[in-house]
Amino acid sequence: MLHMNEETARCLLCHDAPCGLKTARAIRAARFDNLQTAAELFNQIPEAELAAAEKACIHYDKPIRISELAKAISSQTANGSDQPSAISHQTAELPSLEINFCDMVCENPFFLASSAICTNYDMVARAFEAGWAGVFYKTITKADIREVSPRFDAVRKEGTPFVGFRNMEQLSENPYTMDFDILRRLKQNYPSKRVIASIMGQTEEEWIELAKMAEEAGCDAVELNFSCPQMRLTGLGSDIGQNSELILFYTSYVRDAVSIPVIPKMTPNIMSMTSPALACFYAGASGISAINTIKSITMSHEAEVSNKKTVSGYSGKAVKPIALRMIYEMTGNPILHKAGIEKHMDISGIGGIETWRDALEFIQLGCRNVQVCTAVMQYGYRIIDDLILGLQHYMASRGITELKKLVGEELKNIVLPSDLDRETMVYPIIDKEKCIGCGRCYVSCMDGGHQAIEFGEDRKPRILGQKCVGCHLCRLVCPTGAISQAKRIKKAK
Repeated sequence: MLHMNEETARCLLCHDAPCGLKTARAIRAARFDNLQTAAELFNQIPEAELAAAEKACIHYDKPIRISELAKAISSQTANGSDQPSAISHQTAELPSLEINFCDMVCENPFFLASSAICTNYDMVARAFEAGWAGVFYKTITKADIREVSPRFDAVRKEGTPFVGFRNMEQLSENPYTMDFDILRRLKQNYPSKRVIASIMGQTEEEWIELAKMAEEAGCDAVELNFSCPQMRLTGLGSDIGQNSELILFYTSYVRDAVSIPVIPKMTPNIMSMTSPALACFYAGASGISAINTIKSITMSHEAEVSNKKTVSGYSGKAVKPIALRMIYEMTGNPILHKAGIEKHMDISGIGGIETWRDALEFIQLGCRNVQVCTAVMQYGYRIIDDLILGLQHYMASRGITELKKLVGEELKNIVLPSDLDRETMVYPIIDKEKCIGCGRCYVSCMDGGHQAIEFGEDRKPRILGQKCVGCHLCRLVCPTGAISQAKRIKKAK
C-alpha cells in the first residue's frame, strides 16, 4: 500500500531533478497539497517515462515509487476527496486571485515576508518573476547590524522536514541608502508588483526619516517593525510591540509624515493583540502585519555561537495555530469591531504558511494578504506555483470568482469554549482495509486516552463503544489514515 503523503515527503525536491522537470513538478504539487495539478501533470507523462524517472531518482534510501504515486493520485482525484473538484487549468479559466490590500491592488495575496529571503535586488526580482505579488523587504535601519554565526536551528520530529525554525537574524546589513536604491529599482522595473519597505528607527526622527525615504523611493507602503525578538539593543523591535503607547506614538509620527499606507508589524510575545491593535487603529495605520517570530530557545550544540545560546525567534509550521489565534483576536474581537477597526485596517497574516490551505485559513479568518518566509527558506520561491494553483482550484470548486468573498468567512464559526456543543459526540471508524495492524491507536488510547480500543490476535483494533468518548486521539496517531469520523450523534444519558 502506498501512502501518498509519506511518499511525497521522501522526495528531496532536487534543484535540477534528474527524474525530469515535469515529473518533479508533479511530485512537488502533490507535496504541497495540490493534488489536482499533480494529477493533470502525471496524466501527461507516459508510463515508460515515469519508470525511467524512478530509476533516475536521487535518494538516500530507496527511489520514490513514482509510477505508483501517479496512479494513486489519479485515482484519488478521479474518485473524489477533500481536494478541489477536477477542473483543468489548461481547459478552463481559473479564478483571478486579485485582491485589494491597504488600497493596493495586488495580483494575488502572496508576499515575501521581511527576512533573509529578500535582502537584495536579484532575490526579489527572481521572486517576482516566479509569481509572487509583492515583498515586505528585509527591515532597513540606520543601526549597526552585526550578525552571528551560525544563526539558524530547526526542530524536527520523527524524520520529518523541520516543523519549527529558530533564527537569530536581525535586520538588513546593507547601508540603508543602498536598500532604498534597491527598492527604487524594483518598483521601476516591476511596476505591477507591490514593494513595501520594512523599517526600524531608534528615535522619532529616524522613524520619520526612513519612512520618507521609502516614499521617495516609490515604495507602495511602509511596514514598521515593532516585533523583531532578537535585537541586541534595548528599545527596538519587540520592545516597542509590547508597549501600546510606543506603538501609538511611533505609528502616529510616521502616519503624519508620509502619504503611503503605514503597516505596523506586531509581536506575538504579548498576552493579547487587542491593545496593540487598538493603538494601531487610533494612530491611523492602514493595516497590520502579524505575527513575527515567537521568543524561544533551542538547545542544539550545532546552533551555539561560541558555546553560547540565547533567546531568539521561532517560526515555521509549528507556530501557525498561535498565529491564527492572534489574527482572530483582531478580526473577531467585539471590542475592535465596535471601534470599527475592520473598516479601516487590513490584516496581513504571517506564521507557518507552506501550502495554499495554510494561506486559506488566514484568509478565512479575515486576512486580505499573507506573507511567507520559513517555507521559502526551506523550499524556495518555486512554491508560489502551488500556492496560486491550489487556491484557484479551491475557488473554482466552490464557484467563487473573487478572492475577497473568502475573507473572514470562518469568523462566524469561532465561538467561546462555553458555547461549544457538549451534548453530542462523534465516534471513530476503523477501515480494516487500510489498517496495517501497527497498534499505534491502541497504545495511544491505552496510555493517553480512555482505554476504549482492544487489539486482538488478528492485529486489528476494535472500538469499545461503551468506553469511547470520541476524543479522536486514535485518528490523529494513525499512520495510514485508516481511522475516520462517524456521524455526530446524541450522547447516551
